[in-house]
Amino acid sequence: MPGVVDKKLAELGIVLPTPAAPVANYVPFVRSGNLLIVSGQLCFDADGKLVAKGQLGAGVSIDDGAKAARACAVNLIAHLKSALGDLDKVTRVVRLGGFINSAPGFGDGPKVMNGASDLMVAVFGDKGRHARTTIGVSALPLDAAVEVEGAFEVS
Repeated sequence: MPGVVDKKLAELGIVLPTPAAPVANYVPFVRSGNLLIVSGQLCFDADGKLVAKGQLGAGVSIDDGAKAARACAVNLIAHLKSALGDLDKVTRVVRLGGFINSAPGFGDGPKVMNGASDLMVAVFGDKGRHARTTIGVSALPLDAAVEVEGAFEVS
């Protein structure tokens, strides 16, 4: 029987993808007590293709960047489901860290990261409100436009 969060995902039309396997020497998530840290997720869609590729401020629009950040958030949630089995065990989205592939001088990373933040609040309600860091970087793996990591309190 689907839980509250699964029902919310369905209402939003979100089908969680199979979580991506690590591509290097790390694990997709680590649980320590009631804290679950999910490794950075690139902006892959359900078909495994990047939602946006390249740099914000040099060919990738803020809107496309926000869609990419949202895709990263969906991938974070897919890993949460894999780790916990039941998304209702998420008691708080503690923190998101966003890395925005940015052209020199691009300063609208926070607008891009809203794509991930807005989804966490839409899915988890008040429990989805979180602390956040947004960092512009000169490159990301596979030339992805966005990567997002997360820390979650779980039961």
